[in-house]
Amino acid sequence: MLRTLLKYIGEFKTTAFLTPMCMIGEVICEMIIPVLMGRIVDIGIGGSDMSYIIRTGLIMLAVALMGLLFGILGGVFGAKASAGFARNLRKAMHDNIQTFSFSSIDKFSSSSLVTRLTTDVTNIQNAFQMILRMAMRAPASMIIAMVMSFIISPRLASIYLAAVFLLACIMLLIMRRATKYFQQVFRRYDDLNNSVQENVSSIRVVKAYVREDYEISKFHKAAENIYEMFIKAEMNIAGVSPIMMTVVYGCILLISWFGAHLIIGGELQTGQLMSLLAYCMNILMSLMMLSVVFVMITMSEASAKRIAEVIEEKSDLTNPENPIMEVPDGSIRFDDVDFSYRPGTGDPVLKDINLDIRSGESIGIIGGTGSAKSSLVNLISRLYDVTQGKVMVGGNDVRDYDLDTLRNQVSVVLQKNVLFSGTILDNLRWGDKDATEEECVRACQMACADEFIQKMPEGYNTWIEQGGSNVSGGQKQRLCIARALLKKPKILILDDSTSAVDTATDAKIRKAFREEIPGTTKLIIAQRISSVKDCDRIIVMDDGRVNGFGTHDELLAGNEIYREVYESQVGGASADFDKKE
Repeated sequence: MLRTLLKYIGEFKTTAFLTPMCMIGEVICEMIIPVLMGRIVDIGIGGSDMSYIIRTGLIMLAVALMGLLFGILGGVFGAKASAGFARNLRKAMHDNIQTFSFSSIDKFSSSSLVTRLTTDVTNIQNAFQMILRMAMRAPASMIIAMVMSFIISPRLASIYLAAVFLLACIMLLIMRRATKYFQQVFRRYDDLNNSVQENVSSIRVVKAYVREDYEISKFHKAAENIYEMFIKAEMNIAGVSPIMMTVVYGCILLISWFGAHLIIGGELQTGQLMSLLAYCMNILMSLMMLSVVFVMITMSEASAKRIAEVIEEKSDLTNPENPIMEVPDGSIRFDDVDFSYRPGTGDPVLKDINLDIRSGESIGIIGGTGSAKSSLVNLISRLYDVTQGKVMVGGNDVRDYDLDTLRNQVSVVLQKNVLFSGTILDNLRWGDKDATEEECVRACQMACADEFIQKMPEGYNTWIEQGGSNVSGGQKQRLCIARALLKKPKILILDDSTSAVDTATDAKIRKAFREEIPGTTKLIIAQRISSVKDCDRIIVMDDGRVNGFGTHDELLAGNEIYREVYESQVGGASADFDKKE
């Protein structure tokens, strides 16, 4: 885990190295000052030597200014190194997420990924800065102060040694108890973010069903869980500060008591006692700093593991050694295909699939909910890999293609239509970033989107809100179809992507496909018979298997499932707008 994260320090290694060096410089300056102060008392004041006092005072001032400079540089270098480290971690996580296959994405919820990119990285950033500054400064300060104390008076310095040992044992016990709570806190953050994300993205549904009180209650519960977990963790470490201060003042009293006796006995000078008291504060404050560092490390350990999980996740879809860089045509073939989202667990989603689709054909796909229609088409663009058998496009196994090449020639309009914040043209150019406005207009005309775009105040420059919240479901579907058409693919897959448009518009879209892109293989998943009956052939899916494959007339005559669906929609029902009286 540490090896994974530390390599992203990258170009900030120099500043990461300079930070502790500056901290050590600051510590050395701080350690010199008590010695000089003691000499002023013993030699300058004791000997009534004003010139010595002034000279030594000026040296103290110079040392203090040098220590201040080291402290400022350490802060600047530490901030730069930690902020750069956090930037690199976020970039590494985001870049790796873009390479995830659908199966990789399924392992992480979107709210969890948001938490890892924000809260977890911030924790690592704070901990890293604390480690660079305090984890070097505190031990160095403690060790140097301890050495200087033993040089002045080994007998009194042994009090420090006992105090350090006692405090170290107490801190270790407290930190071990607190760690388990901090590890659970960030899982609770995932729940909180998930609650917020669902509520905000589905606010219209929440209001339509008057579920505001329920959502408020759910959010409060998630927030309360985080509060309770933090309280438990903080209660464990709350005792660190009072215990520290008790030991600090106890040490000061013991040193003052025994030091006074040593001064009376002539074994110690007053200035040396002052130096010892200053070193006492340095040693025990260094322990206080170390306790803070331990808390930060404890909090960030869970975050580090969660970040490393995302960075180390590898997509199970990779390019072959010598990938094919061109798709010859839009022919599709399934050879004895089985598919499972989690191989080895339960029955496969698709079973014994054998299909042969010619380039340029228009293929309808129909079947009940859960019949694996979407799973079937997801294999064509290699969003998932088959568990058994092979899927061939253009006469080649899809696993032999370069992924980008394949997906640029297999355009998919998914079941869940997504638009991004930006103008309509910005969204359309996801299909082809270099598309001209004329090409965008043409694609929209084919998708029957141009008619409503022209009625908008700013036409194709109309701003689309995040998620396409300012357009209707049918408009969103037509924009997504136009975006897919701009790719000029050899295979076009419409996964129930005309469900929100009326049947008249659906018919216009299908007619445009027949006339404008006859060479493109078109796969149309639909629930309505009217959307697929004019296709060259139709696939009937049932429980992950191909129950029938043929023309509308062939299936109507020989396939029971298709005939039942047709009769329910057309023969005896009034729900179909295409029904002729």
